[in-house]
Amino acid sequence: MEKRKILNENLTHDDLKDLDFEGLTMLSSEIRDFLIAGVSKTGGHLASNLGVVELTVMLHRCFDFKKNDRIIFDVGHQSYVHKILTGRMNGFENLRKTGGMSGFPRREESETDLFDTGHSGTSLSLADGIATAKMHTGEEGCTVALIGDGAFTGGLCYEALNNIGNTKKNILIILNDNGMSISENVGAVSNLLTKVRASKGYNRAKSGVKDALGLLKGIGPALEKGIRHIKNGLKGAIVPSVFAESLGITYLGPVDGHNVKQLEYYISSAKNIEGPVLLHVKTVKGKGYAHAEGEPSKFHGVSDFEVDKGITHSIKSDFSGAFGMELCLLAMKNERIVAVCPAMTKGCGLSGFAESFPDRFYDCGIAEEHAVTFAAGLAKGGLVPVVATYSTFMQRAYDEIWHDVVMNNLHVVFCLDRAGLPGADGKTHQGIYDLSYLGNIPNLPVLSPSSFAELSKMLRFAVEEYDGPIAIRYPKGSDRECGFSSFTFGKAELCKEGTDITVVSEGLMLKDVLDAALEAEKEGVRAEVIKLSTVTPVDLEEIKKSVSGTGCLLTVEANVIRGGMGEAIFSALRAKGGIKAFPNAFIEHGKTGDILSAYGLDKEGIKEAIIKEAGAKNEA
Repeated sequence: MEKRKILNENLTHDDLKDLDFEGLTMLSSEIRDFLIAGVSKTGGHLASNLGVVELTVMLHRCFDFKKNDRIIFDVGHQSYVHKILTGRMNGFENLRKTGGMSGFPRREESETDLFDTGHSGTSLSLADGIATAKMHTGEEGCTVALIGDGAFTGGLCYEALNNIGNTKKNILIILNDNGMSISENVGAVSNLLTKVRASKGYNRAKSGVKDALGLLKGIGPALEKGIRHIKNGLKGAIVPSVFAESLGITYLGPVDGHNVKQLEYYISSAKNIEGPVLLHVKTVKGKGYAHAEGEPSKFHGVSDFEVDKGITHSIKSDFSGAFGMELCLLAMKNERIVAVCPAMTKGCGLSGFAESFPDRFYDCGIAEEHAVTFAAGLAKGGLVPVVATYSTFMQRAYDEIWHDVVMNNLHVVFCLDRAGLPGADGKTHQGIYDLSYLGNIPNLPVLSPSSFAELSKMLRFAVEEYDGPIAIRYPKGSDRECGFSSFTFGKAELCKEGTDITVVSEGLMLKDVLDAALEAEKEGVRAEVIKLSTVTPVDLEEIKKSVSGTGCLLTVEANVIRGGMGEAIFSALRAKGGIKAFPNAFIEHGKTGDILSAYGLDKEGIKEAIIKEAGAKNEA
């Protein structure tokens, strides 16, 4: 007899309430199968979503998010199950594709997606604001924030908790603890137990137990080890409890996040408690798919893969890997080099460095502001810190870069991965703003390589030769070698001679610009191409010399137009011509090639711009 299928695109809150626990468990299993099959074709965040299936199902059963209840997903990459349960099941075949459904919450997709979110640590502040607004307006309902344990390494969470505690706001904080110890992540939170640990009575008792066990020959060490495991387990439960209760937040848990009966009991109990509640839920990242459970980091954000074998089809060599390899080579020769990374070790290509130099690698957690100011202290102490994270995440530490590093002229090397277009992650992750937000900071050079080889040269220069703050931006993806990998700090490089127009490219766009220039030449327009590896400060003299001969200028960059390279050049030179850049807007997700084409920044679009600007000069 064939099993009845529960999962369908029209599931509602009422449908979930009608299911018994066996049906809810069956539905969770069907959702898992659907996610594994779908993400294997589209790519996306798999392990994090597999871990919250039962939890999300039960939240939708216990609350009605289409009426007065509200839910906020921290980061948002664990919202796939929520999307399925809010009428978007049919959109998964186009997940993260051009024109398709986003991999993060999006307001335009559903009324239940309250915010466009993609950065960690914001959910508690947002929930606090929504719950406060409900109190002002008299609207009923609960506000739910689903946040992972890793997010608690960010300071914004604590600012929010401080404001939420000791109030009557109906906020349910779901702490999704997926195996990364909350006490380990939070670090100083365990200091709340310091008074107990430091007391004479506690230490006398601890020492006495250890001495007594030592007298038991044979079984003493085993008993001591067993007691230590029990103690650590209790600490994992007690620390979050003590922390929450000390702030005036009711603590419940820990709860098995894959037990639907247990989840219903605790969520229902939390609803009946006046004021804020923290429900501690233990889940398994990658639950239900052996490959993801075994390698949750690999299947956190994954390209398409073979379900049976768990083999992913990702790019084998990329700029992140090239950066990590070069940094390892430099560190072998210079013991003062240290790496600082806010929770993006694998993504930034630093796994090898962390393994080779564990005492010189610092993962600060999802705390970009702390990472940068921490690096300032390292530099002041005589070390050479290299801070690596994604371009989009470095935005969060703008003030710390400006105030703590650059103003103090400290030798910190900022490495911005995923500059330009990371593509499928969409507008919260696009790295097309860094030339603008870094370019207006005094005395901060910004470099942009066109190839792996040039990135290696830049990193060697930034670490070994330059003395001061400096930033390097580089893209996601494979090598873009086009025969011009020389690098001299502060100097532009003439890559192709021409007579009709000068085209200035920053490193990321060089290959497309050169290809476009060759295509334009077939149509009678000879473009002179100049590469800016040092985007800030700009080598205006080389550009000026070229424009004096061609009489026309076009700049091309993988950045928004406002505050970018083109604006800086044209404001200084007052030349005839134009700028090819992204509009000052939020760019949606999709294939990188599709996005470049849509904004005229692919080879064809650049060729057309070259011909158009050269033609306009001739007409004038």
